[in-house]
Formats: sequence, structure tokens, C-alpha cells
Amino acid sequence: MCGRIECGRVPFGATNLQKLVALNTTLYQAGPWNDNRPFTYDFNDPLGKNIQNKLLSTYLDTRKGNCVSMPLLYVILGQKLGLDVTLATAPLHVFVKFRRDDGIWINIETTSGGTLRDQGYVDQFHIQPRALFTGIYLRPLSHKESVGVMIDTLEEFYAHHRAPEFQLGLTALELRNNPKDIPSLLERGEAYYHLLQARYMSRYPRPEDIPANKQADYQMLGHNNQMLFAKAESLGWRQPTPEEDKAYLQQIQNIKAKQGGEQ
Repeated sequence: MCGRIECGRVPFGATNLQKLVALNTTLYQAGPWNDNRPFTYDFNDPLGKNIQNKLLSTYLDTRKGNCVSMPLLYVILGQKLGLDVTLATAPLHVFVKFRRDDGIWINIETTSGGTLRDQGYVDQFHIQPRALFTGIYLRPLSHKESVGVMIDTLEEFYAHHRAPEFQLGLTALELRNNPKDIPSLLERGEAYYHLLQARYMSRYPRPEDIPANKQADYQMLGHNNQMLFAKAESLGWRQPTPEEDKAYLQQIQNIKAKQGGEQ
């Protein structure tokens, strides 16, 4: 792949829209600019269950990405070109917002290289009006909040490979920066549950069996677990239903079939 994004494809004095088109074609259309190996969506892991697949290093190596790695690379390259691009989120999804010269934001769906209106994300991910009002979804993120999207992936790794105390420290760092970060609220709530399970639920058959000198800690862990999930719900988050998950996976399979299977 060319060492510079331009590779002679961005003319001198190009408008921001011309730069955006050049970025799109450089990533998604086969040509000498990408050694005829365009970047594509990884249909084999659409939910990003393998955390390794969310890393930029994996995306650059395999040229197959997901809704975490693909928008991250897009923003990095776009900002290098001087474009006003940043990350935005939907439930369990990350995409890119590009601000035109007239100040209007356009959504770039980097898993396909196309565009999608806000209402399209609302319909596809069943976003509640409350979530739009509180700003947990669809708004352009600041630079610090965009870093938080990367921290969300690290939190997911910690949830599987570190003790809950490490998860509490990491989520506290992110929530100081963005108190409305839904993945961090949920991961923090899960961390309190795992502490509750390890310290008490696995040891004592009934809450009243817990020693008196440990009751305060037991109550605190339970309260924090419930409080964090309640806060996420108050901001407009909702747990996807099994039917919605099934419909999303079916949509991915339909797109894969239209494109002729795995690329």
C-alpha cells in the first residue's frame, strides 16, 4: 500500500469533499493504491466477539474489519487529510461523522463506505427518543470521547482477562471523561456483579447468612450494580431483544449473500 494516503490521488487544492471521495476509494476500491486489496467487512465475525478483530493491527494485516476497527482507521486517515471527521456511536456500533464546509454533518458508514441518515440508524438499531435527547447516540464525539471508544474495547478485554477491581479502575477513568459512556456504565455494573458473586453469592446460600461485618460491603456492591444499569436505562439505553439480534445477523447474512459470500 502506498506510504501516503494521497498516492497522487488528491489534487493540489482539493476540496474537503474531493478528499473524502479519495479516502473512500483508496480504502474500498481495488487499485494500485491498496495493492488491489481493498478493506472489507469481516462477515465471519459480525458481532466482534473476537476482541483481536477489533484492533487496528488486525484490520491492517487482514484488510477485514468491523464497526470498531473500520471507523477508527477512517478517522485517523481523514484527520491526516485535514477533514473534520470524528467518531459517533449507536447501540453496539461505531461510525463516522464528517462535517461539510457548510457545517452540516454527514454520517459515513465505514463498514460499507456508504452514507446513512440519522433516522436510518434509529430504525436499524431501535434507538429510543430518550437516547437522542440525552446524547448517548448519534452525536459527533470530541477527541477525548473518541479515545473513550478505544477504551471501551480495552474494558471488554479486562472483563475477560483481569480481576473486577481492574475493570472498576478503567471504567472510572473513562466515566470521568464521558459520564454518559454506555459501554463503560454497563461494564462497571458487571464488575460490581462479579465482585458480589465472588465475595458473597458463591459463599453464602442466603443474604442473611453473610456475616454482619460484611453486610455493608454486600449492600454497597449490590446497590452500585443496580444503580449503574438504572443510570444507563435512564439515559435511553435498552437491552436488545433476542429477536433484534437475530434480525441483525440475518441482515448481515443477506448482505454477504448479495456480495457473493466471503471476500
